[in-house]
Order: sequence, then structure tokens, then C-alpha cells
Amino acid sequence: MAEQFLTLMADLDDPSQELLSCWYEALRKAGFTGTQTPGLPFHISMEVFPTDREEQALELTRKAAGMFAPVPVHISHIGMFAGGKVLFCAPERDDLLNALHAACESGLPQPHPWTPHVTMLIDAPETVRAALPVLINSFTPFTAKIVRLHLCAFWPTREIADIELTGDR
Repeated sequence: MAEQFLTLMADLDDPSQELLSCWYEALRKAGFTGTQTPGLPFHISMEVFPTDREEQALELTRKAAGMFAPVPVHISHIGMFAGGKVLFCAPERDDLLNALHAACESGLPQPHPWTPHVTMLIDAPETVRAALPVLINSFTPFTAKIVRLHLCAFWPTREIADIELTGDR
């Protein structure tokens, strides 16, 4: 199968990965596994690119990672997207998160407006609705840090770059 798109993701720090993994483990123990891509760290998707823009995406990833120090984000709420197939937790939008997103923007048309979120489960709407109480019982707001930008191609998943945030902004 040919790759279909590239995604630039903002990966969260190790303590946040551990906490989010505990929340996902509670979902898993309750019988929910979902269809989300296995093996990816918990992240906030920042931008999508067509596969023929890999060099542009890589250059943008390097540039943005070099501009920003780790970015704190307050994961304060949970939600579902319209259609009910995606259960997520999400950060408050603030000037720094918006600036990081702006640095990751390609100027290309995007499939959806940007909604910063961390996917917890992708499944049929009735399954996601059933999983919601499990996540509610695990969830507590916390402050995470975006520590790296991660560029991947999808279907199949191919890692392209994983770049630490090293700037001073």
C-alpha cells in the first residue's frame, strides 16, 4: 500500500507518556483497544502534508524544533469529535501553543481545522461512548510538556524524523 500522507506531531514528555499510558491501560482493562496507530507516543498533531512534500515537511520540522524550548501545555479536558469516533484529552490553547502550531503550518490546505488534542481511542461511536466513563474516572488535569517534533508517513507508518525542541522561545 502506498503512503497516503505525512503528519507532523508534537510529542509529550516521558512523565506525561506514563500518565497517558495509565489512562489508556484503564481503557484496555475495561475491554477497549481502539483502531488508533499502535506504537506512536502520545502527541498533538500539528500539520498534515501530502507525501510529495516530504522535504518541505522535514525542513519545517527542523526549523520549528530549533525555535522552541519545551512547551508546557495544560491538559485540562476530555472530549469527542463530531461523529463520535475519537475520544481525546486536550490542552488549553494559549499563546505559546498557538505559536508552536503557527511555526508548524505549511500554508497547504488542511483536511480539518486544527484542534489540539491527544487521541486516547478511535473506534465505532457506540464503543467510544461506552469508553467515556472509564476515561472520566481516570482523568485528572495536569501539565505536560511538548519536548520534540516527530514527522511520520502513514499507511504503512514510516518514521521520518524525531527532533528535540532546542530553541529559546
